Amino acid sequence: MPKLLTAWILSGLALAATAGLLGDHMNIGVASDSTGERVAAIAAVAGVFTAINAFVAPVLKAFSLPFIIVTLGLALLVINALLLLLTEWVTGKFGVVFEVDGFWWAMLGSVVISIVNTVLSGFTGKSARPLR
Repeated sequence: MPKLLTAWILSGLALAATAGLLGDHMNIGVASDSTGERVAAIAAVAGVFTAINAFVAPVLKAFSLPFIIVTLGLALLVINALLLLLTEWVTGKFGVVFEVDGFWWAMLGSVVISIVNTVLSGFTGKSARPLR
């Protein structure tokens, strides 16, 4: 299976799990949506999230490398939260409901997504990072 497709599926599972864990602070789709509509919303959000992590994240992290080194990697938490908020913004432009209740919930969400991706990658033997 191509890496980008694997990353898309694993990201979708991680985003769905994170939305479930964070409750009302991170929503994908609308509660009144049917199961099919919720799955479509998760797939759309995962696609945008995967594309952002494949193309925007490496550039942003490369330019932020000195700051990442000085903060001993803690700046990566901020960068990942901002990428999650960027995903929220982009999906909103496509009419997909994906909401995060602010920066701090995005930080927590990005940590949970990273943990879930790591666990899922361990089970599948595949990386959730699209361009690795």
